[in-house]
Amino acid sequence: MIPLIGSPVGEPAPPGRPPRLGELSEADVPFRTGHFLAYAPHDFHRIAYVEWGDADSPYVVVCLHGLSRQGRDYDPLAYALAKAGYRVVCPDLPGRGLSGWLKDPELYALPQYAADMAALIAHLRVPGKIDWIGTSLGGLTGMVLAAARRTPIRRMVINDIGPFLPWAAVRHIGSRLRDAPRLHHNLASGEARLRTVLAPFGPLTDEQWRHIARHSFFPEPNGGFRPHYDPAIGDAFRPGRVYSVSMWRDWDAITCPVLLLRGQHSELLLSDTADEMTRRGPRAKRVEIPECGHAPALLDEGQIRIVTDWMGPAG
Repeated sequence: MIPLIGSPVGEPAPPGRPPRLGELSEADVPFRTGHFLAYAPHDFHRIAYVEWGDADSPYVVVCLHGLSRQGRDYDPLAYALAKAGYRVVCPDLPGRGLSGWLKDPELYALPQYAADMAALIAHLRVPGKIDWIGTSLGGLTGMVLAAARRTPIRRMVINDIGPFLPWAAVRHIGSRLRDAPRLHHNLASGEARLRTVLAPFGPLTDEQWRHIARHSFFPEPNGGFRPHYDPAIGDAFRPGRVYSVSMWRDWDAITCPVLLLRGQHSELLLSDTADEMTRRGPRAKRVEIPECGHAPALLDEGQIRIVTDWMGPAG
């Protein structure tokens, strides 16, 4: 079993207090890793995932990360949902984490991500419908799937993303991704950069930053640490390719219940867009997360409770 922050698992939390990151243990909640092969034109690639909770639970939640992130961001939320009786699956999109890289960088886009996640759902052999939690790009992918006919999604949590994305914010995110160093001399250097570029995640503890950094970089054989993702995922943000994105047609086709989370200072999910999302389509329930931009990290107890209270216990 892979420890959550690269160190031995600590003692269980005292009764009545949720465990900290270092206290999550496989004895408390079953924790597994898995993978399967998904198809892209002319090639198959690996999709890796972490799975929490009872493997036989019919109540399945898929948690999908943002553009340059990976599934281990969801560890504390996945733990909480597994404790509530859910089977929770946190995949890495292609080009991220432990998943394979695509040979054609042009395929790093929503159609491929939606196809891969549909393949994941089939791979999991879910007997009924699933719940979906998506941050940023993970939310857009969920919107595409939820808007489709005969969708397997019964309800959805969308974290700081919407059907309209202003080009200036998209350009900023793309520039930050494309300008990221390809190698850090040590993990501390990588963590320091993350603390700067991911500051909109909100106030995080040192332990939470260490957890994010531990799963954001891989050691290189000749020394140093590289980001966990394929640099080619930034090709879509090259100059001249960035524009405002509108997906209102997808949003209006969604009929399942939706909880919409918005960082108070988000520049990607504008307040006006979030308001409109409560008035049309699935008419989402909106919750504003204070002291955050794009996107709330969903690592602290308060943010996790917003999600778990809305979802309730499995059943």
